[in-house]
Amino acid sequence: MRALILVMDSVGIGAAPDAAAYGDDGADTIGHIADACAGGDADNDVRQGPLHLPHLVELGLGEAHRLATGRQLTGLAYRGEVRPQYGCASELSKGKDTPSGHWEIAGVPVRFNWGYFPRTEPCFPPGLIDAFVQQAGLPGVLGNRHASGTDIIEELGEAHLQSGKPICYTSADSVFQIAAHEETFGLERLYEVCAVARGLVDHLNIGRVIARPFTGASSRNFKRTSHRRDFAVPPPEPTILDIAKAEHREIVSIGKIDDIFAHRGTGLNKRGDGNDALFDCMLEGWDHLADGGLLFANFVDFDSVYGHRRDVAGYAAALEAFDARVPELMERLKSGDLLVITADHGCDPTWRGSDHTREQVPVLVSGAPRGSPIGKRRGFADIGATVARHLDLPPLAHGSPF
Repeated sequence: MRALILVMDSVGIGAAPDAAAYGDDGADTIGHIADACAGGDADNDVRQGPLHLPHLVELGLGEAHRLATGRQLTGLAYRGEVRPQYGCASELSKGKDTPSGHWEIAGVPVRFNWGYFPRTEPCFPPGLIDAFVQQAGLPGVLGNRHASGTDIIEELGEAHLQSGKPICYTSADSVFQIAAHEETFGLERLYEVCAVARGLVDHLNIGRVIARPFTGASSRNFKRTSHRRDFAVPPPEPTILDIAKAEHREIVSIGKIDDIFAHRGTGLNKRGDGNDALFDCMLEGWDHLADGGLLFANFVDFDSVYGHRRDVAGYAAALEAFDARVPELMERLKSGDLLVITADHGCDPTWRGSDHTREQVPVLVSGAPRGSPIGKRRGFADIGATVARHLDLPPLAHGSPF
């Protein structure tokens, strides 16, 4: 009896009930990708035909989207019987950021307001930057505004190489992001300055300081690497990870899960460069996970590589590549194992801007006893509550098992 929570980062399935308050009424990550593929609108000459996700659709992805939006999508319709249980969930936490979504999945909704930086230039308070430069021993900073990470590196990367000044920027999330060249600035040096920044933004209630290392010699070939690190505040209450640890259960975390939870209760962490490598890590961790154990995995490429970059065709191809590997996981499920596939927010690649979108998420379950339909869930914490019950852990403070 084991459990696996698999987060397809940003794979939303339609605007949340409160999406209008976030400027996201009408956003639909999976729906708009499917629409673009069916209509030939994806910006890729190689892209032909409808979105093809047979294994995720068999697990209930298309039906979860229909439940959330009322639309039956080309490429997501399933003619057979959907085998497992499926549903959709709307977030209770304030915001549409990564920590809030993951913490709520793990049983801790974020009821407080995060701190954010204004859409001005400069966006960071002068006192913050002055203290950061002084305490980190820097010659200054570049950027100091809202920006797409890839765009600002392309724009300011060469100036960074010449000056030694890190590139600091933010987004609609509660983040202070620092980009620097992995070789000339140094990866460990980047982590050190991020740790300095973490201490300086705590009083502003900023959720994450993110190290964004990159390589390359010029704007023509700058590329972000897989050595990103998130310096996050810890969850305000015990999550399912904390409870599982207290019960001496084996825990394996995949990808950036350990960063998201500030390395609290995340057990053995495995990382890989890209979704395929992360899938390999997940299978390896799952193969060796003890009875009663919990594996928590995040697949970030959907969000960081395709969603934020508004790459519809790339997102579609990534979904199809991921779907093709789902059978490898399904064949490893044993009697008594529970699999929950979900997401933490949306990042509609057809939407304006480059930020996350406030969306419902799929809840695709395999291994649970057949019971009442999952239906529409108010809050992601029902996922954590269900996993806790399945693993015979003490109940979480939030959420209702389905």
